[in-house]
Amino acid sequence: MKEVTIVGGGLAGLSLGIALRRARVPVILHEAGQYPRHRVCGEFINGAGEETLTRLGITDLFSGVPLHEETRWFLGGERIYGGRLERPALGVSRRRLDLDLATRFQELGGQLHTGSRQKEEVREGCVWTAGRKMERSSRWIGLKVHVRKLTDQRGLEMHLGRHGYAGLAPVEDGRVNVCGLFPNRRYGGRGLELLWNCLAENGLEDLAGRLRGGDPDTGSFLGVSAFSFGLQAGSGGLLTLGDAESMIPPFTGNGMSMAFEAAEIAVDPLRRYAGGTVCWMEVLRDIRGSLRKRFRRRLFTARVLHPLLLTKSGRFLLAGAARSGLLPFRTLSRILR
Repeated sequence: MKEVTIVGGGLAGLSLGIALRRARVPVILHEAGQYPRHRVCGEFINGAGEETLTRLGITDLFSGVPLHEETRWFLGGERIYGGRLERPALGVSRRRLDLDLATRFQELGGQLHTGSRQKEEVREGCVWTAGRKMERSSRWIGLKVHVRKLTDQRGLEMHLGRHGYAGLAPVEDGRVNVCGLFPNRRYGGRGLELLWNCLAENGLEDLAGRLRGGDPDTGSFLGVSAFSFGLQAGSGGLLTLGDAESMIPPFTGNGMSMAFEAAEIAVDPLRRYAGGTVCWMEVLRDIRGSLRKRFRRRLFTARVLHPLLLTKSGRFLLAGAARSGLLPFRTLSRILR
């Protein structure tokens, strides 16, 4: 049986490796970092159903994680929407989840090489899941931190500011993940002070004060930049999955889900390749076509809605629709699922 090499040990790479090992495909996985580690991520799964997680063989890894059935949206300090999700979202930190996935992959006989940074290279049998394409400059900066003792937290929260937004999602051990997207400019401060300044300068002073009053875990603070949303540029013959293939704006809550769904799409074509029944070019065409079909509507909808969240007129329309009960939240949730 032919060997498959995966470069990148995030959600897409590890879950794909697990599913391939369950099919007895030999897999080598290279990851530049180490486990466990924090990631800038919304840390909840909204979209990928139990069927996807079952096919990947990882459903049990989510046993006991928080289930979120409610969501609340705020404009500045004003609540503009509250409702129940059609399907509960799973709250789990990337620090825990990545480690659990890596452990499962190795238990199944996968070869995992951490601290192994690979050069992007187009070759047969290689899947590139090493995250977003690095940009020389970026309009955005993403920041995250875990906060404990937020007693007023209930379900998922989205806080819209003047030019950015922040999402709150409870994860394990009584922690709440705070993840924000802001314009990339000079705010002043470092570490948590940078996050508080980003929130305050974008009109989210009340949220900044609320988080300060909790118990922020300074060791969980992390920031990223040099990224763009949408389809990621890459070598024409390279098979990419997860953020390496496309990045959806974080307000959708779809990033983690799309990583698992992309892995699910890739399993059968790669299994057939490993078994020698299809050539590599057929695998590329099959997976790319399936990715476009699965994610095209989601990416388009997110691209249209994202600017509305970041302009004064767009937020005014959103708030007006929400207050009058005309916001089609469930319809949008279905499209983005």
